[in-house]
Amino acid sequence: MPLEIRTVSARDPQILALLQASHALMDHLFPPEENFALDVDALCAPQITLCAAVQDGAALGCAALSRQAGYAEVKSMFVAPEARGLGVARRLLAHLEDLARQEGIPLLRLETGDKLAAAVALYDRMGFVRCGPFGGYVANSSSLFYEKPLT
Repeated sequence: MPLEIRTVSARDPQILALLQASHALMDHLFPPEENFALDVDALCAPQITLCAAVQDGAALGCAALSRQAGYAEVKSMFVAPEARGLGVARRLLAHLEDLARQEGIPLLRLETGDKLAAAVALYDRMGFVRCGPFGGYVANSSSLFYEKPLT
């Protein structure tokens, strides 16, 4: 079956497993004060849409669109280790961009960590450019900030 991107609940057991793996990785790589992962309850908030890449019934990755005043933020982007290199993250990010465009959101932003080389390469390839901290973020030793105009 082809890869399908669909809206999911953070409480779905497969999605919860992906989120827990993502949080464990972030906890391993970054100090707590520089770790901005959303918990399950936050991912269930009305302004957030959580999507998963699913193939043959298995969730291979997830990413969320968090609507803010004047922009949307990409959150909780994670691909299972066994699915990396297959274009899953690119498909998820393209889906979030399409969703934001459909809603008339003019700008996507995101925060990622400097030790996440594959994520940084993806954001560069997908046309995101580095920017300063936004929203409630402050500059720190590991965060990289990106944005991409959608109009």
